[in-house]
Amino acid sequence: MNDFCKNIIRDLDDEINELSIEFNDSLALCEKAIGLTIDKIADLKQVVLKRGFKDIEEEIHFFKHLKPNVLSKLIYYNAIYKIETKKPYGGEKVIETHLNNELFNLKRFFDNNLEFYKYYRTNSTYLDHKYFVRGKYDIKLSLDTYYFESDHSFSTSHDYKVAKIIANDLIQIYLEDNLSSNIRYSTLKSAEKIKSTLVWTASKTALIELIYALHTQGVFGNGTIDIKVIATYFEQTFNVDLGDFYHTFLELRNRKTNRTKFIDTLKEGLLRRMDEQEEK
Repeated sequence: MNDFCKNIIRDLDDEINELSIEFNDSLALCEKAIGLTIDKIADLKQVVLKRGFKDIEEEIHFFKHLKPNVLSKLIYYNAIYKIETKKPYGGEKVIETHLNNELFNLKRFFDNNLEFYKYYRTNSTYLDHKYFVRGKYDIKLSLDTYYFESDHSFSTSHDYKVAKIIANDLIQIYLEDNLSSNIRYSTLKSAEKIKSTLVWTASKTALIELIYALHTQGVFGNGTIDIKVIATYFEQTFNVDLGDFYHTFLELRNRKTNRTKFIDTLKEGLLRRMDEQEEK
């Protein structure tokens, strides 16, 4: 039984991976994944009803680990489908609110099922004979209405709840990734607006001196970023063309005196400002 179920799970994972490569549209992917998962759950049910289990331990393992693994995918893709179809039109703030509301729903499920979360997360087993054996439900153990509507020949009181926990972990990752992308997009737009107004008004030589000083200190990527990449970024950010900055650096290096004129000026100006503020 276990080997057969594991093969079904492996096949489902492979088929969903193939779908994720084939479909760039998340809604189309969800629709196909939901259909595939429903078929696999039907296969599992047919085998369980036909073969049964050799003992209680095998039944518990199936309803605690194997079935939830498959069922969680159905819950996950159905949830993502709903999230995407309900996503409002509007700016970043509107979408951020929508995603945060979905995260709140996950938090509410967690709060309402805290005791079972603790039981499941700590790999406890002392109530497995009630949670994951058919026909052994206990009304005192926070049963969902879903259980009473389900097919008891293929369900226990808590196998769906395990699947929900697994799915919610994946949904949380999905929502947080989307929130991060939304924030990055907003930040980039803001940076573009700032970039259009920030213009370097000191000399190009001064900026090149600063760039080489920063590169020497390894402040970007722990010193792994090429000087050309840094110079190009400063050019784009501050709307300045540095030209042949290598040649300019050679001129700085060959100065007889005051080779770090701009940086020395920065230091003197900052110290003077600190002193003036201390005197106030």
